[in-house]
Amino acid sequence: MIIVKVKEGENIDRALRRFKRKFERTGVLREIRSRKEFKKPSILKRQKMQKAVYIENIKREAMI
Repeated sequence: MIIVKVKEGENIDRALRRFKRKFERTGVLREIRSRKEFKKPSILKRQKMQKAVYIENIKREAMI
């Protein structure tokens, strides 16, 4: 459960922004979207490997 205490004299919009940031960092929405449809473990493994290769290539490009 996310708790955001509104400080004395603080604008409600600022507190709402803090809440949204905290909520986003928890990854709840990402988790809900990923559970929306089933993906086979082999597909997840392949996507994870492709992402790792992509990041590795970016790091290699930065070194050159």
